[in-house]
Amino acid sequence: MDTERLMEIALEMAGLDEIPGDSVIYHSGDGIKRALIGIDIKAPEVKLAHDLGYDVAISHHPIGGSAIIRYHEVLLRHVDQMISSGVPAEIALSALADTVESRRILGSMANYDHAPSIARLLDLPYMNIHTPLDEIGRRRMADAVGELGPERSVADLIDHLYTSFGEFCNAMTEIEVRVGREDNEIGRAIVSHGAGTNGGYPVAKAYFDHGFDTVIYIHCRPEDSKRLREEYGDRKNLIVTGHIASDSIGINPYIDRLHQEGLEVTPISGIVLA
Repeated sequence: MDTERLMEIALEMAGLDEIPGDSVIYHSGDGIKRALIGIDIKAPEVKLAHDLGYDVAISHHPIGGSAIIRYHEVLLRHVDQMISSGVPAEIALSALADTVESRRILGSMANYDHAPSIARLLDLPYMNIHTPLDEIGRRRMADAVGELGPERSVADLIDHLYTSFGEFCNAMTEIEVRVGREDNEIGRAIVSHGAGTNGGYPVAKAYFDHGFDTVIYIHCRPEDSKRLREEYGDRKNLIVTGHIASDSIGINPYIDRLHQEGLEVTPISGIVLA
């Protein structure tokens, strides 16, 4: 097994044709039998992997290199998701414009070679896989949401998510209703995920204003939730499922696949097992 194949497996599982901007192989390698994988694998964990005899360190979140410089590109996946769901293109593009530009500038300010340089010095294969694993998680959650009819309640939906995914049951966080009420009907629902980060106020607003009653984020800033509550009251629903638990829903199938490929895989750094 080599790092290129590790990336290819994730792309295949996510149904993606190319490596997204937020995922990269920082230091290539082959002969991989033991993998250390976590949500945030940075320089200290790279050294840990080296010292413990692992053959590769895999981070979920982008840590450096082009995954930081090009991170803003994957935010445009929100635009694709919105347009495919019936949001007009000009509204979708407008909803992301400020976030994309802000992330582009922040990426240019980062010390993008810090952790990758440590991996090179240790000669330890190192990579991160973000959007492909988030897309796996998005599809799994969307399938679960689609199993309930629109007349069911938000409370029913939350119960169904707990029943469907052990990650939610085992996490220290809880699924929250940030906007709306648990006795509201689900109505038309969307899982907005797998696009770099959550879309905040503007993306949820675009969905609410174009036929959606329930938006499901994996995380959302308090000020965005407050703004949505002030604008929509209890008429719309924003459900937040929890960042680390939701990331794990996309990571765990990948770990299972690596086991099937014969690799020894050790999950650390927040991965919640099912």
